[in-house]
Amino acid sequence: MSTYAVTGATGHLGALAIDALLERGVAPADIVAIVRTPARADELARRGVTVRAGDYSRPDTLPAALAGVDVLLLVSGNELGQRIAQHGAVIEAAKGAGVARIAYTSVLRADTSPVVLAPEHRGTEQVLQASGVPFTILRNGWYTENYTAQIGDYLARGAIVGAAGDGRVSAASRADYAAAAAAVLIGDGHDNAIYELGGPAFSLKELAAVIAELSGTDVVYRDLSVAELTEVLVGAGLDESTASFVAALDEAVARGDLYTDSSDLARLIGRPATPLADVIRTALDSR
Repeated sequence: MSTYAVTGATGHLGALAIDALLERGVAPADIVAIVRTPARADELARRGVTVRAGDYSRPDTLPAALAGVDVLLLVSGNELGQRIAQHGAVIEAAKGAGVARIAYTSVLRADTSPVVLAPEHRGTEQVLQASGVPFTILRNGWYTENYTAQIGDYLARGAIVGAAGDGRVSAASRADYAAAAAAVLIGDGHDNAIYELGGPAFSLKELAAVIAELSGTDVVYRDLSVAELTEVLVGAGLDESTASFVAALDEAVARGDLYTDSSDLARLIGRPATPLADVIRTALDSR
């Protein structure tokens, strides 16, 4: 039997990836949850999953975390500006531990994308490809939860404010991306494969319309320029750098950088991506 490890296992995507492995019949004892703070993984331990400490920023913790692992899901970190070095440390430790394959969560078209998030993913992909370890690159599109996490604000304002124009984003739920990761981890034929993953595309105007329909509350999309959106975000309390970063992501949507017509996600999970309305309905029900 193979041993599967997931980094960031108490994070949104990592936790769902472990759920997906269990749902696919992987025994808990064959799963290693690598976390920065093991005390936060008590529930995983109670389910029989092996919990190990491993911190991207502390390379000395990684060899023991990866010992005996056959296949690794490297969930990308969230410390912007640090990720190539951090991911590289994991890749090096995995190579030293004899990991047979590494799957990495990247971003759509990381090799060519002008999205502000792409360079660190591109750099990590290059490190991974140069490592000599067989790899699978999961170029995840946008998470629908990036929007539904703000649904309370949308309802309170009666508007989604952005600078995405008529651009369409091929978002999918985190659970869908986690299911794709699990399929790749346990499946054959994924060595050195690169997958472009995304769900059915929608515009922010369409997003607002679905939220309005399902909530019974008037919600519209209000389109601004990038400069105007940055000013609004600063006024809402974000610092200038963060506001510019967020506005740049909307600018990327307007350019079509977060759109894909790839069917890789549906093919890997064996079904269509979860419909937008279902993700929104879940978010509304959980409020």
